[in-house]
Order: sequence, then structure tokens, then C-alpha cells
Amino acid sequence: MIKKDDGTFNFKAAPEDFPQKHKGIVINIGIAETGKFIMSASVDTTIVIWDLKGEALATINTNQMTNSHVAVSPCGRFVASCGFTPDVKVWEVCFAKSGEFKEVARAFDLKGHSAGVYSFDFSNDSRRMVTVSKDGTWKLWDTDVEYKKKQDPYLLRTVPCQVSEGSRIALSPDGRVVAISNGFDIAMYSASTGELEEEFHGVHSEEITDLKFDINNRFLVSSGDRAIRVFHNAVGYRAAIQDMQTMLKKASNDGVRQRLQQQITDAQNALDTVLNATKN
Repeated sequence: MIKKDDGTFNFKAAPEDFPQKHKGIVINIGIAETGKFIMSASVDTTIVIWDLKGEALATINTNQMTNSHVAVSPCGRFVASCGFTPDVKVWEVCFAKSGEFKEVARAFDLKGHSAGVYSFDFSNDSRRMVTVSKDGTWKLWDTDVEYKKKQDPYLLRTVPCQVSEGSRIALSPDGRVVAISNGFDIAMYSASTGELEEEFHGVHSEEITDLKFDINNRFLVSSGDRAIRVFHNAVGYRAAIQDMQTMLKKASNDGVRQRLQQQITDAQNALDTVLNATKN
């Protein structure tokens, strides 16, 4: 990117593509939000970590027979993968204080499913993860652990759900809502209770290929066939209101109470607007 005098940018393509390191079809790519590395993963068991100029920094063999989903965490520290085996493996991509690449180190595993894991997702702060498996369950994990001291993630919840080959799972950035695809359908759950809150049927004419919440927790986006569908995250609004009502009961400071009451009112108004628009 080259900034021009008028403040706009010129975009110039790099002269060469990245060298070919994968033997299988590439299924996922990701860029760390720190801007320090790019990740690519193929359907076999290979993950390649690149610098931004296309030099391979490291290659990871996941040893999962096949990879079904690989992603960079929102914090830009971790790369995780799932596949044929019933676990999710998480690595930390380590850099020196000077910014130089050091190593890829195994951080922790999410173990507990009884069959292969189709997909996983992180909360925005990477302190929570969710997984969905061929065993017909989704799981919520506390990953805010000191893994360098060999502390394992904690399993918080296991919930039965409808799944199909290639099911995708998404966790809202605030960690309140879980969405799962099953063929052409989507189910939305409360992360705090595990209750099924919403179902959308026949969302796409072909199988859903991806699910994602927007950064502000307002929308859920799905892709499949040749369309992208956008849904209001009404479940998220309701969960946020419940959390704030609980905090309001415990608040002892008048200023805090007034602020929470205003936030509850704003969230309820936003939810009412969404629901009324849906009815209309």
C-alpha cells in the first residue's frame, strides 16, 4: 500500500505469489491481527506459517489424519486445528521482543469429544472456545489458562445438537451466543445456559460453508450456495440484557446503577426495533 498526497492509497500487487508449500487443497487462510504472520492450511495435515512477504517461517504437521478447520485466534497469538481426531490442537506462534520470529510452540489441546471435530471458534479475547463434533455435541471451553505451567483448559458445558458432515460453529465475540450450522439450517444457543434459543431452517439452497458473528455482536452472517445471509443477533441482545439486569441487582453505587439502567434501556430498544422490523 502506498499513500498518495491526497490521503488515498494505491494498491500494488506483490510481484510473485507465495511459493507452493502445500500438496493438498488449501482449506483455510488467516492473517494475525498483529500483522506478524499469515497462516495457510491444507486438507492433509499441513499448516504453514508465513511472514507477510511470503517466506515460510514454520510448517506444522497436525497429525490429525485430515484437517477440517484451521484458524488464527482473534488475539493473533494462536493457531488451532481440528480434523479426523476427536481433539482440537492449539499452538502459539512466538516472536521475540525485537519482532523476530522465534518458534511455533504447542500451547494446549481441547480433549473430550468422542469423534472427529468439524469446527471450532474463539471468543474475541481468546479466553473461551467452542467446538462441534461428529459425536452430536458442542462444547464450551475456558481457555484462559497458564498453559506454560501445564494447566489444561476447563470444559464448561457439553450440549447435544444436530450436526452433519461439515457443520460449522461460531461464538459471538462477547462469548454469549453459540451458532451451529447443520446442512441448510442454523441453530443458536445461549452460551451461559446451553439452551436452544433460535432456529433458522432452509437458510441456503446448498450446505452452509461458514458462520461468523460481526465484531459488535449485532449480526450473524452465513455463507452457502452463492449468497451471504445476515441475521440479527436477537439472542445476543437478550443475553446482554439478562447479564446487565443481574449486575444491576448487585450494584451498590448510584452512578453504576444509572449507567446500567441506561444500557439495559438502550439494549431493549435495539431488540424491540429488530423484532418489530422482523414482524413488518
